[in-house]
Amino acid sequence: MCGIAGIYNVINKRPIDLSLLKLMADILSHRGPDDNGFYVNDCIGLAHTRLSIIDLKGGSQPIFNEDKSLCVVFNGEIYNYIELTAILKKKGHVFCTHSDTEVIVHMYEEYGKNCFMHFNGQFSIALWEEKNKELIIARDRVGVRPLFYSIMQDGTVIFGSEMKSIFCHPGIRPEIDPAGINQIFTLWVNVPPRTVFKGINELAPGSYLSISPKGVTVNKFWKMQFPDEHDYEDKPGTYYAERLRGILYDAVTIRLRADVPVAAYLSGGLDSSIITSLVKRHHINNLITFSVAFSDPNFDERKYQQEMINILQTDHRVIEATYDAIGDAFSDVVWFAEKPMIRTAPAPLFLLSGLVRNNNIKVVLTGEGADEFFGGYDIFKEDKIRRFWAKFPESNIRPKLFNALYPFMTRDPRTELFWQMFFRKGLMDIGNNYYSQLVRWHNTSHIKRFFNNEYREQFSDDQIFHELEDYVDPDIQRWHPLCRAQYLEARLFMSGYLLSSQGDRMMMGNSIEGRFPFLDHNVIEFANQIPPVYKIYGLNEKYVLKKAFGDILPVSVVHRAKQPYRAPISQCFAKNNFASSMLNNDVIKRYGYFDPESVEQLLNKFKAQNWKNISERDDMSLVGIISMQLLHYHFIEILNKNTAKY
Repeated sequence: MCGIAGIYNVINKRPIDLSLLKLMADILSHRGPDDNGFYVNDCIGLAHTRLSIIDLKGGSQPIFNEDKSLCVVFNGEIYNYIELTAILKKKGHVFCTHSDTEVIVHMYEEYGKNCFMHFNGQFSIALWEEKNKELIIARDRVGVRPLFYSIMQDGTVIFGSEMKSIFCHPGIRPEIDPAGINQIFTLWVNVPPRTVFKGINELAPGSYLSISPKGVTVNKFWKMQFPDEHDYEDKPGTYYAERLRGILYDAVTIRLRADVPVAAYLSGGLDSSIITSLVKRHHINNLITFSVAFSDPNFDERKYQQEMINILQTDHRVIEATYDAIGDAFSDVVWFAEKPMIRTAPAPLFLLSGLVRNNNIKVVLTGEGADEFFGGYDIFKEDKIRRFWAKFPESNIRPKLFNALYPFMTRDPRTELFWQMFFRKGLMDIGNNYYSQLVRWHNTSHIKRFFNNEYREQFSDDQIFHELEDYVDPDIQRWHPLCRAQYLEARLFMSGYLLSSQGDRMMMGNSIEGRFPFLDHNVIEFANQIPPVYKIYGLNEKYVLKKAFGDILPVSVVHRAKQPYRAPISQCFAKNNFASSMLNNDVIKRYGYFDPESVEQLLNKFKAQNWKNISERDDMSLVGIISMQLLHYHFIEILNKNTAKY
């Protein structure tokens, strides 16, 4: 895993300043602490910071083809590089290294821009074609690896794995974009190409950007697809379970390719238990596994983790995420995430990757992606129940379905009444392509009331949905409701939050590479062909996944109620002086985003420490306000001053 950055003065042809390129690389050193490399040729400059994992001695970048007419810098892994290398050698290509990076230039020689379709991997790539003076930057199918770019008024193109590298350019100052902020506090995520910073674009997953004297174009090389709602093959669930078992095993196998030790995250849940069990089937002795534990018993899963540790006999390491540790890490979390957020969940994962680093491990396999593609989230069952409610308004089993999903809500009649009212929001709008997300978006939008009137006047919800319409595949209306919900979850939430704020950014902040077998495109494409009934059977989530791997896991893991990954919020900032300073009345006024009186009222609720009176909305609002303030602090106050000195 690595960091990449670059500059292309495509129109003005100004020579590249190597010292600027080095500054852009330095700020990405956490992504690649082992080495760096640069390519400068007149008006093009490429930078690379390396985390050495494959071909430790020969894999330094940039890497070239035989005649040096192609140059590449690359962040990520091409897992099928061994198979591709064999094919290319038969075609006469000459290799100078044993790295996966070199495959890219030779595949481009053979297939041009279609080469990206042949890669099984997670990547952001920058490739320079000298003959046509063309720069191509590409991002993997589902957005595991980040990639951003900016096009200046004079035509200069700057790109980087993280936005902070782009801000090193003296012509680009960080300026927070109200439209991007409005998206975050409505959808949880930004809709590419928009980000939270003006003038900075995110390259969408499964796309490549081509820049040459002829112009700039964005093209897709892959998109997520599902069959039409009534167009599934009539095959038994056992067929899908058996095939899934083989495909996922292959995905794990290919992700064990590395010249350094590989470990795994083991949360005790179904997904990570499957992945770790498959890793162990490769007879890896002394497999090291890692997990987060919580001092708060409401979030802790140690007993489930221990059950799998005992069965698999792994060398397990745990870090306990206390309230104080989460609060103390949160400033770094925002710096690496480069966006505000409404959950503290990334912080324990940042602490976890720090534990991995301290144990001299660079690579971990994890279970991300299973919930999205096999129907694991409660939001999918909520969608199913809400559609039933809408279709059968007089049914006596309506409340029973709700209570089956959230049995804890029946313990307090007030809570049950509130949630039943809450989940009726937009209930009859079942023709809406975003039906599954309406409740979440309504809940999130509550946070926007804390912004001051002047800033809130810059928000346009119409703009959000116009940009969403442009981004979402129009075929969505032909798909089964579960597939629509899965698509939105994967296309928006997974790439924009799970794989960024909770994934790549929290791992790479500590120089750790995450690998995700469930996000192998072969797994995804097969999963998307599985009939919805085998994903959620009644209200039994991930049914086919449980059928496929039920015989290698304990019954308690397979059948226990899903516990979504969450982290404490309410008490995490109680003793954190830095977070408190961000909420100081004077600082709130100086930064200019929030209404001081509204923020003070919220803070008084938390200061009273009557935690039963703190709602989920209150928690989300507090995290949103703190993270927004921290974003301004890191990028407007600190980074802006430091890079302006260049």
